[in-house]
Amino acid sequence: MSRGPDVTTLLERRLLLAGQAGGHGITIEGIESTPWASATFNGARHRVRMAGRATAELEAWLQALPEAELPLRGHLVADLEMLSSKVDGERLRAEIEVLTVEER
Repeated sequence: MSRGPDVTTLLERRLLLAGQAGGHGITIEGIESTPWASATFNGARHRVRMAGRATAELEAWLQALPEAELPLRGHLVADLEMLSSKVDGERLRAEIEVLTVEER
């Protein structure tokens, strides 16, 4: 019996959909995920590297991303932090960290 995609895959898909909805052709260049737990929650920390055509609109979207709703089946985005963003030629490259926790 298949359980469906893992949280890393769900997060990648959600970020790509959010970028498309905003009119930004972002690509995910890599995601590293590590298990995370507190006394009351289980989840994972994800480091996501993404890129897109360098525009003021993409930069604004990235800056607003920590406040965005990113629903994930069976999980909640508990925290999202922009780690870095820089223009590299015609590409804007960004790195974010996302904490997801399992829904109860």
